[in-house]
Amino acid sequence: MKDPNCIFCKIASGEIPAHKVYEDGDFVAFLDINPRASGHVQVIPKEHHRWVWDVPNVGAYFEDEVPHAHIWVWPNEDAGGKKDFEGNAEKIRKAL
Repeated sequence: MKDPNCIFCKIASGEIPAHKVYEDGDFVAFLDINPRASGHVQVIPKEHHRWVWDVPNVGAYFEDEVPHAHIWVWPNEDAGGKKDFEGNAEKIRKAL
């Protein structure tokens, strides 16, 4: 299921470009465009879900304003270089 008005659905489908660091058949992870720290990543299911608890096999809930289930991930370190999207994406891909 895809919501044509959902920015995360558009990122998951490739309609909107993103600095992806991981992708499989069910999920995509990409750098946040307004990072709180270097390496701040959004992890989203490719299928549209309004809430995290609607995603199969996920029991956690993190409230946010974007109506597509997602999880934020970022390192606990200095925020220097947080807008170096391609450099940070490459570092994360190499570490996986």
